Amino acid sequence: MPEILQYVLIGLAVAALLGVVLEEITHVNKAKVTLFFGTLAWMLLFIFSPQGAERDLVLTSLNKNIAEIAGLWIFLVAAMTFVAYLNKKGLIENLIYLVLPKRISERQLLFLTATFCFVFSSLADNITATLVSITLIMSLKLSAEKSIKYAALVVFAVNSGGVALITGDVTTLMIFLAGKVEILQLLLLALPAFLAVMLLAAMLSLGMSGQVVVESHRTDVRRVDIAIALIFLGTILCTIAGNFFFQIPPVLTFLTGLSIMFLVARFFSDDIETDPILEYVRQVEFETLLFFLGILLLVGMLKEIHVLDGLVRIYDQVPAVGANYLMGILSAAIDNVPLTAALLKSGLEMGIAEWMVLTYAVGVGGSLLVIGSAAGIVAMSKVPGLTFGSYLKYSLYLFVAFNLGFAGVYLTGLAVAGAVG
Repeated sequence: MPEILQYVLIGLAVAALLGVVLEEITHVNKAKVTLFFGTLAWMLLFIFSPQGAERDLVLTSLNKNIAEIAGLWIFLVAAMTFVAYLNKKGLIENLIYLVLPKRISERQLLFLTATFCFVFSSLADNITATLVSITLIMSLKLSAEKSIKYAALVVFAVNSGGVALITGDVTTLMIFLAGKVEILQLLLLALPAFLAVMLLAAMLSLGMSGQVVVESHRTDVRRVDIAIALIFLGTILCTIAGNFFFQIPPVLTFLTGLSIMFLVARFFSDDIETDPILEYVRQVEFETLLFFLGILLLVGMLKEIHVLDGLVRIYDQVPAVGANYLMGILSAAIDNVPLTAALLKSGLEMGIAEWMVLTYAVGVGGSLLVIGSAAGIVAMSKVPGLTFGSYLKYSLYLFVAFNLGFAGVYLTGLAVAGAVG
């Protein structure tokens, strides 16, 4: 491969990363940018690779990369379809107002918001969890300053909730699919991650003493909606049990659950022309999925030209726990999906405790800055006055909570490693 081609390909990856970071300035969707540069990079690899064994090797690498992406894509489409249906039918909103009293103190609301965000984001993708939670906060008509405070809590809680289940965060799913951690080991991350969220809620509640009046908005729920909600929860439980006892791939379990959802909707005569059940597949965040596709193509290309070897050298110079901590801090400025993909593709070797720590670090580290995660970007677009600077006011609280969660996960990981060893 010509040396100049390596520099060109690295330049394309840098351009894509800048496109992601500067999305708010350029107003060019990051999915479009990453998909363009990701596909262009592979086209150049094929064009400038000598015909024969070397080009065959590029083809083999591309096929392997696409197979990995396909597994991730299909799982996310299945999970997102369930959530899109439940959200559209108002079940999630009804559940929120069922738990919330008509009058509640601002402090109590902080802790309830934190708990809901944490639990819901472990079941749904972070974007949906953030949208639902922020919509609730904005409906309470709080002052601008208090809305920003609640938004900061939502971002941290949503990102924290996603680390313990593969349905909650893409980076968690990626690390699991790479075979670095087992599904039950991930569940153990929930306790330290939740304690960190509660600590943040406690710190943010200092000085708050007001009352909030909650105006409930209830939606009629049909039997079919309840049935599909139960199918979704059953699918998650079967995914955990099936993978633990029989090593069934989660994507297969979720596709089975999705097919049952379609058949149940037909059984209840709910699959009608005006509201076809398959229509909810189209409501999936395909923009997000295309972004993942572009990023993973780029990272696969960087692995092909051996650029990712440099990431492993960081772990040679710094203890794995320290390097993972740095990756968590780095994910506040760089999107955690390409960062995680790069680490997984680099051939990095670590123990169970270190992989559990990395899962938490890259999943939650993005909360330290509002631009560091999809949840932060969504919140910034929905909450008036929430900017990079206004979010930064709570950076100390966020940093303390992140460190508590990191330490708790590491101790949990050491206990797991000791039990396995």
